Amino acid sequence: MFELFASAFATLFVVIDPPGCAPIYYGLTSEMPASERRAQAIRATVIASAILLVFALFGEQLLNALHIELDSFRIAGGIMLFLIALEMVFEKRTERRHERADLVKATPEIEDVSVFPMAMPMLAGPGAIASIMLLMARAEGIEQTFVILGALATVMVLTLVALLASAPLMKLLGKQFEAVITRLLGVLLAALAAQFVINGIEGSLGV
Repeated sequence: MFELFASAFATLFVVIDPPGCAPIYYGLTSEMPASERRAQAIRATVIASAILLVFALFGEQLLNALHIELDSFRIAGGIMLFLIALEMVFEKRTERRHERADLVKATPEIEDVSVFPMAMPMLAGPGAIASIMLLMARAEGIEQTFVILGALATVMVLTLVALLASAPLMKLLGKQFEAVITRLLGVLLAALAAQFVINGIEGSLGV
């Protein structure tokens, strides 16, 4: 069970990337009062958690309704996660996130950033949705299901902590820390993505 928890935790932590989201959240909310910053961090995390929980519980039914084989989804999801990993290693994902954040900041009438861009697509983006569906597909029985959901809850709690602590963290560590962590997480995600593809190919070939 611990091995399953560790695998699920690592996958979700890398994809959701709390250390990478924290400085972006700080940039979006730096001019807000501390109380509003806290409220939006909590709201963003709750909304993202609800979205991921829905896909965790009902994602397989969605695949069945679309007549998509699980192994095909494993291969497609693994390829998509590998592309995200490449973007993380070469900092393309961070650049895109900052561009999205700048667009929101440049629109004065948009004050609440908890739903867009924080909850979606930064926290509960395509990569996170694909990851939780792939992980839940591996669960055998109610115990393993709860283990994966526990890993998701742990990552979301850490994400909330990162968002709440974004201001002091940025002042203490600076942007170089974000770049180093993002690259390291990208390498780990690439390996996890490759494993998803291998499992999908083995399943489709009946190996």
